[in-house]
Amino acid sequence: MASGITIVSATADMLPDIVSLEEACFSAPWTRKMMEAELTGNPFARFRVALDAEGRIVGYHCFWIVFEELRLMNVAVRESMRRRGVALALVTEALHMGLAEGATRAMLEVRASNEAALALYRRLGFVPVSTRRRYYVNPEEDAVVMEMDRLALPTGSFPGSAPAVGGGTVPAH
Repeated sequence: MASGITIVSATADMLPDIVSLEEACFSAPWTRKMMEAELTGNPFARFRVALDAEGRIVGYHCFWIVFEELRLMNVAVRESMRRRGVALALVTEALHMGLAEGATRAMLEVRASNEAALALYRRLGFVPVSTRRRYYVNPEEDAVVMEMDRLALPTGSFPGSAPAVGGGTVPAH
């Protein structure tokens, strides 16, 4: 795992810090109400946070497990903690959880300009399958739809182990 980082389930009392991180990372952030709905009202949603050694939230990942599909929704990492394996650890955790809950494939959208995220997802085994024109706003931008048709863990990772980490990391959208 990324040095000094622990990944745990998000709780409602973490919402202010998660929303603050969301607003710092994205030009069109989810609202507190949207975050709260994912955390407390969506039975398919899983919400994990990455904590530093002092217990501060340095990243989060909201993803859905809907029957056989793992749907990566939002990944954010504090700017000062990027390129330290945090996003990779969070996404790898989602892959572990998806497999454990019977998911067989994974999907995500990512801004077409987010080269570092695209590289991270390719490294994990995702492949681009289509483009959604003008999917994002502020600024308006295309989304690259990526999938992992056969859900698998990254090389060097196996059930029951800590997620493998390394390389560059950035927010997903």
